[in-house]
Amino acid sequence: MSNGCLETTRRTVPVLSNPRPRQLGYGRELPQAIAALRMGATVLDLGSGDGAYSFLAATAVGESGRIIGVETAPEMIAQARANVIHNGFYHVSFRLGELEHLPVADRIADAVISHYGINPSYCKTQVFREAFRVLKPGGHLAIVDTVATKILPEDVEENDVLYTECLSGVLMLDDIEDMLRAAGFDRVQSQIKQNRNGFRPASATSRALKPIVAPALIEAVKPA
Repeated sequence: MSNGCLETTRRTVPVLSNPRPRQLGYGRELPQAIAALRMGATVLDLGSGDGAYSFLAATAVGESGRIIGVETAPEMIAQARANVIHNGFYHVSFRLGELEHLPVADRIADAVISHYGINPSYCKTQVFREAFRVLKPGGHLAIVDTVATKILPEDVEENDVLYTECLSGVLMLDDIEDMLRAAGFDRVQSQIKQNRNGFRPASATSRALKPIVAPALIEAVKPA
């Protein structure tokens, strides 16, 4: 089983204007999990990007709730904070930080969500441990991300182009489920979805991988 760590230190990759491009046609399952959020809940959004899913969660939890987005890219934090003002969601805030070392206190969140935010992480095992730490007992994790349906070629992990397209760090679904259980989660369940027609891989290499990667909705619960 992969340990979900690309290496012991963060990789240096090409800087893009949008380091986590939105994967069109993917992730339509996450709003189902968001709709299940209760009013007044505190929600942590990992890899929150421009805040699109944070704002969906804000609508679900109402003004009595609280949304905290954590993002690694300063330019996305700036965009998300501008969107707070534009949309008037003042119970939503965004913090710059690593997903492997979340800038959030222990047991603060009722739910953790992520829309393609975890795959670029250099150590997913640590991300899941952090998600477990910040969740309250009985808290719920719901993520949508890309998984491999077959073992990927060995050179994929070291391909910086694929890394910027959120594909080089793709793991088998069984590995992700094992990581979640090792972090302490139970009631782990997942669904692999068919690739949507709207997904447009950016490079020829990523187009070659399209038949062996797919979006998945993965959910788990921190034991009460």
